[in-house]
Formats: sequence, C-alpha cells, structure tokens
Amino acid sequence: MLMRIKPTLVLLAALLLTATSLQAQYFYGQVTDQKEVPLPGATVVWAGTSIGTRTDEKGEFALPLPPDTTLGQWTITAIYGPARDTFRIDDLKSYWSLMMSAEVTLKEVTIQDAVTGAYISVLQPIKTEIINRAELRKAACCDLAGCFETQSTVQPTTTNILTNAKELRILGLSGVYNQVLVDGLPLIQGLTYTYGTGTIPGSMLENIWVVKGANSVLQGYEGMVGQITVFPREGGIAEPVTADVLVNSFGEKHLNAALATKKSKWTNYLALHASLPGSRWDRDEDTFLDLPLLTRYSGYNKWRYRKENENGLSAFIGARYVQEERIGGQTNFQPKNDEGTLNAYGQTVQFRQPEIFTKTGWRFDANRKISLLASFVSQQQDSWFGLTQYNARQRHAYANVQYELFWGKNKVQDLKTGLSFRHFILQEDIGFAAADTLGRSFAGAYYREENIPGLFAENTFHFKDDRWIWVAGLRADRHQTFGWFVTPRTMLRFNPNPNLDIRASLGSGWRTVQLFPENIALLVGSRDILFAETLRPERAWNAGINATRRFKTGEMNWTLTADVYHTRFQNQFFPDYDTNPNLAIIANYTGISHSNGVQLELSTAWSRRLELRAAYNFLDVYRRENGEKVLLPFNPRHKVLGAATFRTPGERWQFDTNVHWYGKQRLPDTSLNPENLQRPDQSDAYAVAGVQVRRALKRFDLFAGCENLFDFRQRRPILGWEQPFARGFDPSFAWGPTRGREFYVGFNFKVTSKNKLTN
Repeated sequence: MLMRIKPTLVLLAALLLTATSLQAQYFYGQVTDQKEVPLPGATVVWAGTSIGTRTDEKGEFALPLPPDTTLGQWTITAIYGPARDTFRIDDLKSYWSLMMSAEVTLKEVTIQDAVTGAYISVLQPIKTEIINRAELRKAACCDLAGCFETQSTVQPTTTNILTNAKELRILGLSGVYNQVLVDGLPLIQGLTYTYGTGTIPGSMLENIWVVKGANSVLQGYEGMVGQITVFPREGGIAEPVTADVLVNSFGEKHLNAALATKKSKWTNYLALHASLPGSRWDRDEDTFLDLPLLTRYSGYNKWRYRKENENGLSAFIGARYVQEERIGGQTNFQPKNDEGTLNAYGQTVQFRQPEIFTKTGWRFDANRKISLLASFVSQQQDSWFGLTQYNARQRHAYANVQYELFWGKNKVQDLKTGLSFRHFILQEDIGFAAADTLGRSFAGAYYREENIPGLFAENTFHFKDDRWIWVAGLRADRHQTFGWFVTPRTMLRFNPNPNLDIRASLGSGWRTVQLFPENIALLVGSRDILFAETLRPERAWNAGINATRRFKTGEMNWTLTADVYHTRFQNQFFPDYDTNPNLAIIANYTGISHSNGVQLELSTAWSRRLELRAAYNFLDVYRRENGEKVLLPFNPRHKVLGAATFRTPGERWQFDTNVHWYGKQRLPDTSLNPENLQRPDQSDAYAVAGVQVRRALKRFDLFAGCENLFDFRQRRPILGWEQPFARGFDPSFAWGPTRGREFYVGFNFKVTSKNKLTN
C-alpha cells in the first residue's frame, strides 16, 4: 500500500461556493489507484469511528476531523468496491493522496461510475445541485441559458422573442428573484440582466451550482428564491489548449478557443468567444424573423496566485469584455436605414460591457483568514425597439470584506463576518421617433443611483460528528432612500445515515426594481405606461424542505430527491397588463402573492454506460385579486423531464437525449382587445425533445444533434404582427418555442498535458 504527500490543495468546487477554505474542520485528500487515476465514490473513514465520507467525481474528499486531534498519528481506512486499504496519517493540515493497492485499478469505463455529470453535493449543508463539464457536453450549451437542457430546477424563459432575451427562472418566478453569481460575485444586475445569461459561453464553464430557496447571506440580500453560481475554468485545471466550433441549421456559428497555463505559483486562463449571425428565416410567414441576427465577441482572462488554503497571500483577478449586436424584426428591416422609421419594424440592440473582478485573501494560520471580493461592471447600450429609442449607461461596483474564524472544540465551528458595499448608477434615455403616432407619455431621462453599505455574520455549527449542520446568518443593509433592511436566513442539514440527507431552509430577501431592463416588454410593445406610485423594494420570505436518498439495486446507483418550497411576498412588482389593453400600470402589490413548488426527481447510473433521470415539477404561482386566485401568466403548473445518456465501452460513442413536457399555462387577459387581437386564456400543452451523438477521438470530439426534434412551434406568436406600429402590437406574448427544429454539428478540440487526467 502506497501513500504520497502532494502540495497543499483543497476541493476547489466546495471552496468556491463558500468563498472560504474549510481547512480547519476537515481533513482533505484524494483517493487514487496505483496509476494515479482518481477513484470516485470511494468510502473514507477514520478507523474505529463512524466518521466517514465519500470521494467526489475527482476522487477528492473532505473528511470531518477525528474525535481526538491531540494524537500524533491517525489511521484512515479507504474502501473501493471489494478493496480495503489502511493508511497512517501524521499531519492533518496537509493534503494527502491515498494510493490504493494495484489490484483495485479498474478499467476506464468504470473508474467514474459513482458520480454522473449532474449530482447533489454531499458536502454542503445547503442542497446544492452541481452541473459539471460532463453534463454540459450532453447538449449544445452555446450559452449559460442553454446549459439546463437536462435539468429540471432551472427553466430558461424567453422574455423578448425578437431579440431572444432570456431569463433563468427558479420555482416558477422571474429570474430577478434568484441571484446569478460569477465566481461568487454579482456581475449580472440591472442593465446586464436583460442579455447577461446569453453572454457567458458554456465552453468556458467548469461547474454550475444551483441552490433553491434561502441561501447564504454572504453574497448579499438578493437571491430570494435561489442562487445560480457559475465557475469559469482556470489554468491548472483546464486543458492547455481547447477549441470549439458549432454551426446550426439556421446558419448561426459559435466559435470558442482557450489557453490555460500554470507556472510555479501562478495560473492563467484565457478564453475567446465569437457568435456570428445566421440567415433570415420566417417559417410562419408573418413577415417577422424567427430568430434574431446575433453578433457577439468576448474575451475572458483570469489569473490566480497561489491556493486559498495556503498561509499568506492568495488572489485571483479577472477581466472580461463583451461586444454584442442583436437585430430582430421584419425580414426586410435594415438597421441604420430603417431605425425609427415606418419603412419596416425592427429591433436593434448594441452594447459594450467591460468587467474586472478579484478575490484577494490573506490566511494568518489554519484557523483565520481575511478576504476581499470586489468587482466593477460597466455597460453602454444603444437600442431601437420599433419607434422607441432606448439608450442606457450603467456602472456597478461591488466590494465585500470578510473575516473567517474557526473556533470551539477541535476548531470545527466556522464564523464568517464582514462588510459589503454596492454602488449602482443607471442612466436611461427614452425617446420616440417623429413618425410615432401612439401618443405614449413615458419619454424622458431616467436616473437611478444606489449606495448600499451592509454588514453580515454567518456561523456554521457542526454537531454529532457532522450528522447535524446548522447555518445561521444575518445581515443588515442600508439603502440611501428606503432605509435599513434586515435579512435573516438559516439552513439545517441532518444525516440520519450516510445515504440520507434531510435539509430545511428559511429566510428572507429583498431587492430594488430596475424597471426597464427587467421588464423589456414595456419597451417592445405599443402600450403606454401609467406610473401609479413610486416603486418600493420587493420583499419575500422563502421556506423549504428537501430529502435526498441514495441507494443501490444490483449494479444500479440511484438518487431520489423530493423538494417542497413556499415563497410569500410582502411587496411585489409586476406590470398590470390586464386592466387596460393600451396601458401598463406600474404600482406596488402588497396583497397575497405566493409561490408553491414541489419537485420529485429520480436518477440512476449503471457504471459509466447508462445514466437516466426523470423529474416532475408542480408550480402553483398566484396572487389574490378581489378574493379570487389568479395564476401568474406564462408559467406551466406541471412540467416533466426525462433524460438519458448511453456510452459504448471505452466511451468512444456517447448518445444523449432529453424530453421536456410542459402543461398548460395561463395567458394574459386579452378579452378587452379588438377581436383580431384576442387570444385564448390558456396555452396548449406541448413537448420538446433533443438528441445528440458524440464521437471521441484522440484530440477531437465530434458531435451532432437536434433540438426541438418534433418541431413544435407556437404559430405566429406576435400579437398584432399585421400592424406593428399600431395599438395592440405585442411581441412578448410567447409561451412556447418559436424557432422550431434546429440541427447542429460541431467539434471540441483539446491538447492535454502529458500527465493530466481528463474527463
């Protein structure tokens, strides 16, 4: 039996979510075979105790410290299948590689059978769904919004079909109620919200972490119903050279290239991306393009200095630049010539977005650390929506100084406390062309500035050998206009046995409304706007409970999860489109507004050959008006997902498929519209399916697939398309897919380092 010490290293994925190291309360390491191939799903326990854990998909583990840390030597038992090895440990602060005996070296097709591409973390007190690169390769994943094709928790929803603006919904609620973080920083907010999920290419992502319900207070007061954290790739983890190309049947092209380097204490990751427009398609023959002409160029670079768990200084600093143009509208629309005229209806959006962000920390010792997280994002957007001109400028700065202390017996209790500050400026100019005859009244200059200092504290308590973990957090923030807001949140995890996790959460959140970026329908339609009152911050409470059960039947590993969540708004905003067909009324809603969500999911894996997943979601999202229950529109109450992956021996071929079924949705009330602009009260139920086949070669993966295999389309989704400059025109009436069947082909290219293990 062999055992070898490596340089200090920790579980990167777990560290990024908590934004801190857990070095003081866990012993870290990796289990491999004699060829240094990681062994996922191996059991690691302290000899003579019941304290144990399982390795993740990289063979890495975080094992709670033994009962008596005063001993000079400890014994660990590692179990993988029929093999069992024992190791002597004399240093709990180093990262160890436990190399199991040679006879447990297994074939490649079974080396990763314990963890599929998407799984629920066993290390986090908060239920965290992790989507890794293996899962992202199961679909096209051209951008962040396309990375959830095989998932049921997050629902990408189109908010403007002419420019293909999307948001990511959790628990049936608008994407503004969940927080999207990039490397733990809130880079998508306000003006960047409208198109932000589309600017992040899937090829540059290492992991996506999804949390439903109340979550940590460390990243802010938002995230009222969930949090989506994306982790871009890094040097030292990513392959030295990668390139990706995808072309679809509409003629769109997506190109990606990346370089990853590692030298001494430094790593660097550089990624370049380009999206090029396709052809002009109008299958509905309604004179409008089925998909916008999209041109995007972006560059991303991230430098890292040392690991976060090393004493002394560690840091990463990143920068990104995005330049994008979207053109939608009638097929004969020509930008520059037709903007603001009656020649043809069109929408054009152009923006430039530079970003810079960092996390810098100083570790005093194994139990104390201080960190600074900071970011700055700017966007300059120029756009036309028919005869409406919308130009906007935004600057968003964020800083978070955090101190971490491990305390108590065996230093297992984890306290994080600190200060945060958010500075936000949004300048908007709205005007109507001279040809506009609708008499709308909301032209003018809009200016919003927010300065929000805050303080927070959060403690993670560990009881009964980590069978109970309790997270209690509280933060207080002061808005310069609305005053102080207190945000309490608590999460609890109980492990009755190693194969059952029960979690509960409760907490509140709040947010200010960025009217036009978050409600793009106000600009793209023909309605006038009535400002009935000043909008106050939205506030909500969320409570949830979930259970995760892992079991095995024969050679099949199963995971069953059940979630129940309830969200209750104290103040909410949604434009009132029902009272008057020619108006959008802007007012606060303080009546009853609730969201109830239930999710059941069952997944299984047999070796690396077969993966299956089935999920059901029930969403009851409503408000009460005049004593009656009114469902929120564009929200299916029932949704079903089925997904499957099959790999041939040696993983030379991989076949993936997914099917989504959506139940009926309530649609906005159009009974007051002229007869030709009236629509049914409910949508149709429908299903969409996707398939993909992938062929692995030495340096290339070739793939081809089809999205929306059955070619389901909502026919002529644009209300009033015959007269786009008249009252009643509304291109935000989409409840289903509008672009139809899409074929695509592409390849992934990679150059790996000599001794690097790849997925």
